Amino acid sequence: MNDINYEYYKIFYEVAKFGSFSKAAKKLYVSQSAVSQSIKSLEEKLGRALFVRTTKSVSLTPAGEMLFSHVEPALRLLSQGQRRITQENTLEGGQLHIGAPDTICRYFLLPYLRKFHRLYPRVSIKVTNQSSLRCVDLLSTGEVDCVVTNTPNSRLTGEFSTRIIGSFHDVFVAGSGYLPLKNQTLSLKELSEYPILMLDRQSTTSEFLHDLFYREQLQLEPEIELGSNDLLIDLAKISLGIAFVPDFCLPTNPKDLFVVSTLAALPKRHMVSATLRSVPNSPVVDAFLALLPEVD
Repeated sequence: MNDINYEYYKIFYEVAKFGSFSKAAKKLYVSQSAVSQSIKSLEEKLGRALFVRTTKSVSLTPAGEMLFSHVEPALRLLSQGQRRITQENTLEGGQLHIGAPDTICRYFLLPYLRKFHRLYPRVSIKVTNQSSLRCVDLLSTGEVDCVVTNTPNSRLTGEFSTRIIGSFHDVFVAGSGYLPLKNQTLSLKELSEYPILMLDRQSTTSEFLHDLFYREQLQLEPEIELGSNDLLIDLAKISLGIAFVPDFCLPTNPKDLFVVSTLAALPKRHMVSATLRSVPNSPVVDAFLALLPEVD
Protein backbone atom coordinates (compact mmCIF):
# COMPACT_ATOMS: atom_id res chain seq x y z
CA MET A 1 0.00 0.00 0.00
CA ASN A 2 2.99 2.29 0.39
CA ASP A 3 3.10 2.84 -3.38
CA ILE A 4 -0.43 4.30 -3.63
CA ASN A 5 -0.31 7.49 -5.66
CA TYR A 6 -1.22 10.64 -3.73
CA GLU A 7 -3.36 11.72 -6.70
CA TYR A 8 -5.63 8.74 -6.11
CA TYR A 9 -6.52 10.10 -2.68
CA LYS A 10 -7.09 13.56 -4.08
CA ILE A 11 -9.43 12.17 -6.74
CA PHE A 12 -11.17 9.98 -4.15
CA TYR A 13 -11.76 13.07 -1.98
CA GLU A 14 -13.34 15.06 -4.81
CA VAL A 15 -15.61 12.19 -5.89
CA ALA A 16 -16.74 11.66 -2.31
CA LYS A 17 -17.32 15.38 -1.79
CA PHE A 18 -19.39 15.84 -4.96
CA GLY A 19 -20.98 12.38 -5.04
CA SER A 20 -20.24 12.40 -8.74
CA PHE A 21 -17.44 11.22 -11.05
CA SER A 22 -18.28 13.86 -13.65
CA LYS A 23 -18.27 16.78 -11.20
CA ALA A 24 -15.00 15.59 -9.71
CA ALA A 25 -13.50 15.34 -13.19
CA LYS A 26 -14.62 18.89 -13.96
CA LYS A 27 -13.12 20.20 -10.72
CA LEU A 28 -9.81 18.42 -11.38
CA TYR A 29 -9.67 19.28 -15.11
CA VAL A 30 -9.34 15.64 -16.13
CA SER A 31 -11.54 13.23 -18.06
CA GLN A 32 -14.26 11.26 -16.35
CA SER A 33 -12.63 8.03 -17.51
CA ALA A 34 -9.39 9.07 -15.82
CA VAL A 35 -11.28 9.62 -12.58
CA SER A 36 -13.02 6.24 -12.88
CA GLN A 37 -9.74 4.48 -13.57
CA SER A 38 -8.03 6.14 -10.61
CA ILE A 39 -10.82 5.11 -8.24
CA LYS A 40 -10.72 1.58 -9.63
CA SER A 41 -6.95 1.43 -9.08
CA LEU A 42 -7.32 2.74 -5.53
CA GLU A 43 -9.99 0.17 -4.71
CA GLU A 44 -7.84 -2.62 -6.13
CA LYS A 45 -4.82 -1.55 -4.09
CA LEU A 46 -6.88 -1.29 -0.90
CA GLY A 47 -8.84 -4.43 -1.62
CA ARG A 48 -12.11 -2.76 -0.71
CA ALA A 49 -14.97 -1.11 -2.59
CA LEU A 50 -15.07 2.58 -1.70
CA PHE A 51 -18.21 3.66 -3.57
CA VAL A 52 -21.68 2.35 -4.27
CA ARG A 53 -22.36 3.29 -7.87
CA THR A 54 -25.79 4.00 -9.37
CA THR A 55 -26.78 5.45 -12.72
CA LYS A 56 -27.28 8.92 -11.21
CA SER A 57 -24.77 9.21 -8.37
CA VAL A 58 -22.21 7.52 -6.18
CA SER A 59 -22.11 7.19 -2.41
CA LEU A 60 -19.49 6.02 0.04
CA THR A 61 -19.37 2.48 1.38
CA PRO A 62 -18.50 2.02 5.08
CA ALA A 63 -14.87 1.50 4.02
CA GLY A 64 -15.09 4.64 1.91
CA GLU A 65 -16.47 6.64 4.83
CA MET A 66 -13.61 5.45 7.03
CA LEU A 67 -11.03 6.42 4.42
CA PHE A 68 -12.70 9.81 3.85
CA SER A 69 -12.50 10.59 7.60
CA HIS A 70 -8.69 10.35 7.29
CA VAL A 71 -8.19 11.80 3.82
CA GLU A 72 -10.22 14.97 4.40
CA PRO A 73 -8.15 16.39 7.32
CA ALA A 74 -4.90 15.26 5.65
CA LEU A 75 -5.67 17.14 2.44
CA ARG A 76 -6.81 20.16 4.41
CA LEU A 77 -3.50 20.27 6.27
CA LEU A 78 -1.59 19.96 3.00
CA SER A 79 -3.63 22.76 1.49
CA GLN A 80 -3.00 24.91 4.53
CA GLY A 81 0.73 24.28 4.30
CA GLN A 82 0.81 25.17 0.60
CA ARG A 83 -1.14 28.35 1.25
CA ARG A 84 1.23 29.41 3.98
CA ILE A 85 4.26 28.85 1.81
CA THR A 86 2.95 30.49 -1.37
CA GLN A 87 0.61 33.20 -0.09
CA GLU A 88 1.34 33.98 3.52
CA ASN A 89 5.10 34.27 3.47
CA THR A 90 4.71 38.03 3.74
CA LEU A 91 2.28 40.38 5.42
CA GLU A 92 1.26 41.84 2.06
CA GLY A 93 -1.41 39.21 1.49
CA GLY A 94 -2.71 35.85 2.62
CA GLN A 95 -5.30 35.12 5.26
CA LEU A 96 -5.54 34.97 9.02
CA HIS A 97 -8.12 32.39 10.11
CA ILE A 98 -8.98 32.49 13.82
CA GLY A 99 -11.27 30.21 15.80
CA ALA A 100 -12.87 31.67 18.94
CA PRO A 101 -16.11 31.52 20.94
CA ASP A 102 -18.58 34.34 20.41
CA THR A 103 -18.06 35.79 23.90
CA ILE A 104 -14.28 36.00 23.50
CA CYS A 105 -14.66 37.60 20.08
CA ARG A 106 -17.05 40.24 21.35
CA TYR A 107 -15.47 41.11 24.69
CA PHE A 108 -11.77 40.45 24.12
CA LEU A 109 -10.62 40.04 20.52
CA LEU A 110 -12.27 43.00 18.77
CA PRO A 111 -9.63 45.66 19.58
CA TYR A 112 -6.81 43.30 18.54
CA LEU A 113 -8.54 42.43 15.27
CA ARG A 114 -9.03 46.13 14.59
CA LYS A 115 -5.37 46.89 15.30
CA PHE A 116 -4.17 43.99 13.15
CA HIS A 117 -6.35 45.16 10.25
CA ARG A 118 -4.97 48.69 10.51
CA LEU A 119 -1.39 47.43 10.51
CA TYR A 120 -1.83 44.82 7.76
CA PRO A 121 -4.82 45.87 5.63
CA ARG A 122 -3.95 43.44 2.81
CA VAL A 123 -4.30 40.38 5.01
CA SER A 124 -7.77 38.85 4.89
CA ILE A 125 -9.21 38.10 8.35
CA LYS A 126 -11.62 35.22 8.82
CA VAL A 127 -13.13 34.40 12.21
CA THR A 128 -15.00 31.16 12.93
CA ASN A 129 -17.24 31.28 16.00
CA GLN A 130 -17.61 27.95 17.79
CA SER A 131 -17.46 26.73 21.37
CA SER A 132 -14.00 26.57 22.94
CA LEU A 133 -13.99 22.79 22.63
CA ARG A 134 -15.01 22.86 18.98
CA CYS A 135 -12.43 25.56 18.19
CA VAL A 136 -9.63 23.25 19.34
CA ASP A 137 -11.07 20.50 17.15
CA LEU A 138 -10.93 22.88 14.17
CA LEU A 139 -7.31 23.73 14.98
CA SER A 140 -6.32 20.07 15.21
CA THR A 141 -7.64 19.42 11.69
CA GLY A 142 -6.04 22.54 10.23
CA GLU A 143 -9.31 24.35 9.54
CA VAL A 144 -8.12 27.44 11.45
CA ASP A 145 -4.62 28.87 11.95
CA CYS A 146 -4.97 29.65 15.64
CA VAL A 147 -7.60 29.78 18.35
CA VAL A 148 -8.32 31.83 21.43
CA THR A 149 -10.06 29.78 24.09
CA ASN A 150 -10.84 29.58 27.78
CA THR A 151 -9.06 27.08 29.99
CA PRO A 152 -9.23 24.51 31.46
CA ASN A 153 -10.05 22.94 28.10
CA SER A 154 -10.12 19.16 27.87
CA ARG A 155 -9.23 19.28 24.16
CA LEU A 156 -5.95 21.16 24.67
CA THR A 157 -3.27 18.46 24.71
CA GLY A 158 0.48 18.40 24.17
CA GLU A 159 0.05 18.73 20.41
CA PHE A 160 -0.75 22.42 20.88
CA SER A 161 1.44 25.37 21.76
CA THR A 162 -0.41 27.69 24.15
CA ARG A 163 0.20 31.08 25.73
CA ILE A 164 -1.83 32.75 28.48
CA ILE A 165 -3.20 36.07 27.24
CA GLY A 166 -5.77 36.91 29.91
CA SER A 167 -7.39 35.82 33.17
CA PHE A 168 -10.88 36.10 34.64
CA HIS A 169 -13.29 34.75 37.21
CA ASP A 170 -16.70 33.23 36.65
CA VAL A 171 -19.62 34.58 38.66
CA PHE A 172 -23.18 33.71 39.53
CA VAL A 173 -25.52 36.58 38.66
CA ALA A 174 -29.20 37.11 39.43
CA GLY A 175 -31.95 39.64 38.82
CA SER A 176 -34.42 41.47 41.05
CA GLY A 177 -36.48 38.32 41.64
CA TYR A 178 -33.63 37.04 43.81
CA LEU A 179 -32.92 40.22 45.81
CA PRO A 180 -33.02 38.35 49.17
CA LEU A 181 -29.76 36.70 48.09
CA LYS A 182 -27.98 40.00 47.47
CA ASN A 183 -26.47 40.24 50.96
CA GLN A 184 -25.99 36.52 51.48
CA THR A 185 -23.04 34.23 50.87
CA LEU A 186 -24.04 30.85 49.49
CA SER A 187 -22.33 27.49 49.22
CA LEU A 188 -22.52 25.49 46.01
CA LYS A 189 -24.97 23.17 47.75
CA GLU A 190 -27.24 26.10 48.55
CA LEU A 191 -26.92 27.43 45.00
CA SER A 192 -27.91 24.03 43.60
CA GLU A 193 -31.35 24.51 45.14
CA TYR A 194 -32.01 27.39 42.73
CA PRO A 195 -32.55 27.19 38.96
CA ILE A 196 -29.10 27.45 37.34
CA LEU A 197 -28.68 28.99 33.88
CA MET A 198 -25.47 28.07 32.09
CA LEU A 199 -23.75 27.33 28.79
CA ASP A 200 -24.33 23.95 27.16
CA ARG A 201 -22.05 20.94 27.63
CA GLN A 202 -20.00 21.76 24.52
CA SER A 203 -18.37 24.67 26.38
CA THR A 204 -15.37 24.86 28.69
CA THR A 205 -17.47 26.93 31.11
CA SER A 206 -19.91 24.06 31.47
CA GLU A 207 -17.06 21.58 31.97
CA PHE A 208 -15.60 23.86 34.63
CA LEU A 209 -18.83 24.27 36.63
CA HIS A 210 -19.76 20.60 36.44
CA ASP A 211 -16.28 19.78 37.75
CA LEU A 212 -16.66 22.24 40.66
CA PHE A 213 -19.93 20.59 41.69
CA TYR A 214 -18.46 17.12 41.24
CA ARG A 215 -15.60 17.95 43.60
CA GLU A 216 -18.18 18.91 46.21
CA GLN A 217 -20.00 15.61 45.54
CA LEU A 218 -22.97 17.53 44.21
CA GLN A 219 -25.14 16.81 41.18
CA LEU A 220 -25.50 19.81 38.89
CA GLU A 221 -28.81 19.83 37.03
CA PRO A 222 -29.11 23.16 35.17
CA GLU A 223 -32.53 24.61 34.52
CA ILE A 224 -31.50 26.06 31.14
CA GLU A 225 -28.46 25.42 28.93
CA LEU A 226 -27.73 27.80 26.05
CA GLY A 227 -24.93 28.69 23.64
CA SER A 228 -24.75 32.40 24.48
CA ASN A 229 -23.54 34.16 27.64
CA ASP A 230 -25.33 37.35 26.59
CA LEU A 231 -28.65 35.50 26.46
CA LEU A 232 -27.95 33.91 29.84
CA ILE A 233 -27.46 37.40 31.28
CA ASP A 234 -30.73 38.57 29.70
CA LEU A 235 -32.57 35.61 31.25
CA ALA A 236 -31.01 36.33 34.65
CA LYS A 237 -32.22 39.93 34.40
CA ILE A 238 -35.83 38.73 34.13
CA SER A 239 -35.22 36.32 37.03
CA LEU A 240 -35.62 33.03 35.21
CA GLY A 241 -32.75 31.74 37.31
CA ILE A 242 -29.19 32.37 38.45
CA ALA A 243 -26.74 32.54 35.54
CA PHE A 244 -23.14 31.36 35.60
CA VAL A 245 -21.02 33.53 33.28
CA PRO A 246 -17.46 34.91 32.92
CA ASP A 247 -17.10 38.26 34.67
CA PHE A 248 -15.66 40.01 31.61
CA CYS A 249 -18.97 39.83 29.74
CA LEU A 250 -21.02 41.51 32.47
CA PRO A 251 -22.35 45.00 31.77
CA THR A 252 -20.75 47.82 33.76
CA ASN A 253 -22.72 48.73 36.90
CA PRO A 254 -25.96 46.97 35.91
CA LYS A 255 -29.04 48.20 37.77
CA ASP A 256 -31.10 45.05 37.27
CA LEU A 257 -28.39 42.46 37.98
CA PHE A 258 -26.16 41.56 40.93
CA VAL A 259 -23.40 39.06 41.65
CA VAL A 260 -24.30 36.29 44.08
CA SER A 261 -21.49 35.81 46.60
CA THR A 262 -20.15 32.30 47.11
CA LEU A 263 -18.77 30.80 50.30
CA ALA A 264 -15.60 29.63 48.56
CA ALA A 265 -13.90 31.82 45.97
CA LEU A 266 -14.22 30.36 42.50
CA PRO A 267 -10.86 29.45 40.89
CA LYS A 268 -9.39 31.89 38.40
CA ARG A 269 -9.46 30.80 34.79
CA HIS A 270 -7.38 31.87 31.82
CA MET A 271 -7.72 32.77 28.19
CA VAL A 272 -5.04 31.31 25.94
CA SER A 273 -3.97 31.49 22.34
CA ALA A 274 -3.18 28.11 20.78
CA THR A 275 -1.52 26.87 17.61
CA LEU A 276 -0.47 23.44 16.35
CA ARG A 277 3.07 22.48 17.37
CA SER A 278 3.47 20.32 14.26
CA VAL A 279 2.74 23.19 11.85
CA PRO A 280 5.09 26.23 11.88
CA ASN A 281 3.27 29.54 12.23
CA SER A 282 3.13 31.77 9.20
CA PRO A 283 4.37 35.38 9.50
CA VAL A 284 0.70 36.41 9.46
CA VAL A 285 -0.14 34.27 12.49
CA ASP A 286 2.98 35.35 14.37
CA ALA A 287 2.19 39.01 13.69
CA PHE A 288 -1.31 38.61 15.12
CA LEU A 289 -0.17 36.65 18.18
CA ALA A 290 2.45 39.32 18.87
CA LEU A 291 -0.37 41.86 19.35
CA LEU A 292 -2.03 39.83 22.10
CA PRO A 293 -1.06 40.49 25.73
CA GLU A 294 1.02 38.00 27.69
CA VAL A 295 0.04 37.11 31.26
CA ASP A 296 2.35 35.37 33.71
